[in-house]
Amino acid sequence: MIDYKHEPFTDFSKQENKDMVAEGIKVVQEYFGQDFPLVINGERIMTKDKSTVYNPAKKEEIIGYMSQATQKEADKAMDVALETFKSWRNYSFEFRADVLFKAAAIVRKRKAEFTALLIKEAGKPWNEADADVAEGIDFLEYYGRLHLELKNGKKVESRPGEYNQFHYIPLGVGMVISPWNFAFAIMAGTTAAALVSGNTVLLKPSSSTPVVAYKFIEVLEEAGLPNGVVNFIPGSSREIGDYLVDHKDLSFVSFTGSRDVGVRIYERAAVVHEGQVNLKRVIAEMGGKDTIVVDSGVDLDKAADAVVASAFGFSGQKCSACSRVIALEDIHDELLEKVVEKTKELTVGDPETGAYMGPVIDEASIKKIGEYIEIGKKEGKLEVGGNIDNETGHFVYPTVFSGLKHDDRLMQEEIFGPVVGFAKAKDFDQAIEFANDTDYGLTGAVITTSRERMEQARRDFHVGNLYFNRGCTGAIVGYQPFGGFKMSGTDSKAGGPDYLLLHMQGKTTSEMF
Repeated sequence: MIDYKHEPFTDFSKQENKDMVAEGIKVVQEYFGQDFPLVINGERIMTKDKSTVYNPAKKEEIIGYMSQATQKEADKAMDVALETFKSWRNYSFEFRADVLFKAAAIVRKRKAEFTALLIKEAGKPWNEADADVAEGIDFLEYYGRLHLELKNGKKVESRPGEYNQFHYIPLGVGMVISPWNFAFAIMAGTTAAALVSGNTVLLKPSSSTPVVAYKFIEVLEEAGLPNGVVNFIPGSSREIGDYLVDHKDLSFVSFTGSRDVGVRIYERAAVVHEGQVNLKRVIAEMGGKDTIVVDSGVDLDKAADAVVASAFGFSGQKCSACSRVIALEDIHDELLEKVVEKTKELTVGDPETGAYMGPVIDEASIKKIGEYIEIGKKEGKLEVGGNIDNETGHFVYPTVFSGLKHDDRLMQEEIFGPVVGFAKAKDFDQAIEFANDTDYGLTGAVITTSRERMEQARRDFHVGNLYFNRGCTGAIVGYQPFGGFKMSGTDSKAGGPDYLLLHMQGKTTSEMF
């Protein structure tokens, strides 16, 4: 069994921890404005085309300029990954796991720097940035230990005069396409799972948060990862994304992002091209429209706290964020009132100053969220929020709508911002029916005191991660394996006991005596 405990979160009520992050910010500011390269086979490659990476809370503050890969660099990275796979696949399970353990130790040592970089590059509040880094450490530790459990494969039966074995081997070259909202944790976790399983990796990070991914490459190098195992190739989806997904030599794609892009990858990966010998696997997490169901007879203050934290943590920019509340009629109005009161208490601003809510990630997000706020005004009643400040940074104030029907657009379409809608249900059966009536099935929560209704929800609420009497965000590696149903993805269950097997294939050998 895995000997593992998750990385603790930092207590920022202690002055020494505040000072630690302040020092981390100084470290990060020292490399602001630099040009950052691609990394292919350990070689730093600067390209002519560069993207500008900026602080979404202070648009004028430039984090750096990131080189962009073209198809030329993509081809070079693929060639290197194919060649490196020939040797990397033969490294011992212990060696590959040790790379992750050493990487975890390095990140732990540089935790203040990575936390500060997420505050600056991703606009994360202190506690959210700290949790992001802690989760990344968790993935490294957990997948390293899980990999060692797979060393001897699984037991199968043998007969007299025959010896059978079943073990796991890697797939080949994989492409990791990581998101900006968990710019360290998901990027590090998906990369680590792929490489520790014996595959080589083409890492294409989000264009909004590539610097933290580059810094992770530094960590892997220091941890002793051989050159060419992970090749860092930031670039546009238009230029290299589709090109590599289509590539005949790619074995799998590990993607976290929007439904539209995920479906596009799934479709393209299904096409078999000339010279291709493997059917490509797709590991996809594609978002959610997540519901908290609130039953009668519960502590409404605690229920309101769960809604507010789940809806507005990191400005609602989590695929697990609560964007729908289905409340039973008899407690709906009181719950709504408490949520509105608690929402009004939230602070919005530059997360470096300690605001509860920071910015949304970019101009496109501001535009999209603003459009949904206008839709909400037509479909329901604006209770609080609805304000946007895009002057110095991309700020959207926490927003609550009431009077919605469960099938209104605001209650069906993923917004990915700090907007939550309320709808009523006449009874618990209808509440579960309404909760299931979306295209997504990622997370959900049920606040109830009834054991019978818990079991009903456990059976009938069709989501990959269901929580009782708490919010619907905050899955911990090794404790709540994470991944969803329906249009939320392929239910990959990151941070769970089956996850590495998605990056491997089983092989049976049978020896006759």
